[in-house]
Amino acid sequence: MTKYKMNNTVRSSSEVTLTSYMTGSADSGKKEEYDRNQNDNNSESNRNLSKVCHVCPHSCDLVNHSDKLAASLVKQECDKFGLNELKVEGLDKNVCLCEKYNGGCKLCPRPSLAPTLTLNLDGKESCLACHRSTCASVYTTSNGTYNGELPSKDAGSHSGSDWRRDAARRARACCSTKTLLRRLPILEWLPKYTLRSGLADVIAGITVGLTVIPQAIAYAGVAGLPPQYGLYSSFMACFVYTVFGSVKDSAIGPTAIAAILTRENLHGLGPEFAVLLAFLSGCVELLMGILQLGFLIDFISGPVSVGFTSAAAIIIATTQVKDILGLSFPGGKFLQVWTGMYEHIGETRLWDTVLGISCIIVLLLLRKVKDINVSPKGDPESGGAEGGGSRVRRSLAHALWFLSTTRNILVVLVCAALAYYFDTQRKAPFVLTGEVKPGLPEISLPPFSATVGNHTYSFSEMASTLGSAIFVVPLLSILENIALAKVFSEGKYVDATQEMVALGVCNMASALVHSMPVSGALSRGAVNHASGVASTAGGLYTGALVLLSLQYFTPYFYYIPKASLAAVIIAAVVFMMELHVFKPIWRTKKLDIIPAVVTFATCLMLRLELGIVIGIAVNLVFLLYASARPSVKVSTAVSGDGVEHLVAVVDRSLSFPSAEFVRRALRKAAERHAAAAPLVIDATHVQAADFTAAKGIKALIDDFHQRGQPIIFYNVKPSIAEVFRGVRPREFLHCSCRAELDRLLLETSRRTALPPRI
Repeated sequence: MTKYKMNNTVRSSSEVTLTSYMTGSADSGKKEEYDRNQNDNNSESNRNLSKVCHVCPHSCDLVNHSDKLAASLVKQECDKFGLNELKVEGLDKNVCLCEKYNGGCKLCPRPSLAPTLTLNLDGKESCLACHRSTCASVYTTSNGTYNGELPSKDAGSHSGSDWRRDAARRARACCSTKTLLRRLPILEWLPKYTLRSGLADVIAGITVGLTVIPQAIAYAGVAGLPPQYGLYSSFMACFVYTVFGSVKDSAIGPTAIAAILTRENLHGLGPEFAVLLAFLSGCVELLMGILQLGFLIDFISGPVSVGFTSAAAIIIATTQVKDILGLSFPGGKFLQVWTGMYEHIGETRLWDTVLGISCIIVLLLLRKVKDINVSPKGDPESGGAEGGGSRVRRSLAHALWFLSTTRNILVVLVCAALAYYFDTQRKAPFVLTGEVKPGLPEISLPPFSATVGNHTYSFSEMASTLGSAIFVVPLLSILENIALAKVFSEGKYVDATQEMVALGVCNMASALVHSMPVSGALSRGAVNHASGVASTAGGLYTGALVLLSLQYFTPYFYYIPKASLAAVIIAAVVFMMELHVFKPIWRTKKLDIIPAVVTFATCLMLRLELGIVIGIAVNLVFLLYASARPSVKVSTAVSGDGVEHLVAVVDRSLSFPSAEFVRRALRKAAERHAAAAPLVIDATHVQAADFTAAKGIKALIDDFHQRGQPIIFYNVKPSIAEVFRGVRPREFLHCSCRAELDRLLLETSRRTALPPRI
């Protein structure tokens, strides 16, 4: 819809808007523009002038009721200027009268082309501009002047220079300071960085670091990789995102979704494939950012996302159940794991099971500790004797919050200490993580070849083995990161293009230090936000803490029980299950439950990436069906000259799936009327048409010509009229205003010898 610019702000047409047009005097021929928001001194005169229609000899009740002048826009029509476009508050929820009248007069009670949309204006007389014998309308718009005629063939003669100017403009925009600040956000916030912001980032960075270390080791297990690869994935992306990231709360690193997708596409072939997947994912994400392909995320609807996330959470939890029970068998898919547990249930280790279940219970309890209300019943800010008590309570509240936030590292440390104690007693009740490779990773190019067993895989063979994961993993990583950004954006604009660029560079840089695919984690983002992070510099301290753990603490990771890591994962992903959303989806629109259930079932039973592709495909089928079956409403109307005719309103664009359906619907509607009354097709809502639709319109014109029944197109946009004329129909009658329509109806009625109705 039209957007009006007022006071350097753009307001969409959904706002309460009133556009005012002033009379064009024959003496002066001047057009005056009034804008209440731009000129407060003339506001009262503007309001008075806007209440009088200078086409019809009366004031407008609609304007009297609204009494709001928001903007002015000049439109010349039939040598006069009058109120033409309105949005009135309180009228059918701010309905646009332009749409109400389907492009005709907005003030006068003339018969509407669509009687179901008629607006009663209490019997005001007809508008002279709508019922003149001529209809030479000239519209002054931001794009130039349009007189209602189709553009000539010579109109594109300057297209050669236009694209050059556009290319030069885009090149200048790419090299501007504004673009540089947008692509390197650190240049914007670093000059404003303060000591207070630095302290907040230190606290948040260390807190997130204590959260990510146990998660990274556990996510490496989910991905089927050695533990050190989880830590390799947790520091380089933090450093890079500090420079390129635009969302301060986003904590880039390994995530449950990326880990399970990596596991499903490695096929047990080794870490080299995971590192290459991270690099290729980064390349795809960077390319999507450069080409501004963020709109592809919009094809993943809410129900599909809910089905995928819930299925992924169940699969991740399922893969960890065997570690809770102390079992060891191959297989990482949903059905394989449950089949394996059924076959090996007799091998369950008692103490691993006790430890795992106890850790899950403790983690869930500690998660709720931060919600304990320790503030006084009275005013917590009261002074005097209560002041000291309030400070103690605030300190206690902060302590409980820190205990809840660092619950993962605390549980893992306690379990590791317990395992170390039993090891000193020469007992081994738990299955341990084992040796973690000490030291920092070497910086090198990602592996473009790999040797597994006796077979050496080339780059093309590795890429072929990874298959659809090269595109599915980055797509879902972007979806996850942008969803996180929107959660903590606090209503601010999220630059999806910049986030894609940042995520792409993070993955490519992380692949240089042997990382698996990374993205923004919602759980760590929540910790970052709750810790009061001030900028993306918090990632520097998170990455530094991970580097310290790799350099000095890896020998102690040997004693971490696998059951405790599995408990950390299960306690985290259990809240990813969004099964409760299925009920509101069912209440809102029952059809949306189909893609949600299909995605959920196929992700569980087949593969995650295949499940989400099938879910998207089901959604697209629904969209295509809606496009192929537009609403065609046919009714009887009478023109100002008494000619009875049929009016057909098509509610959307005409494309190849809908061409035959619309043709058949219009033909059946015409056949239901015995008299060969003219058919008027109101194309107000038809925004586009293609070749197949044009061929269908040509066939429709031929059908009606054989029946001796005229067909007239009303409010056809010039571009669409050009498409229809391209197939050379027998006779293409079209008009863009009511007066011309009445004239055409009168001519066709005389030609077909239909007497006007008295």
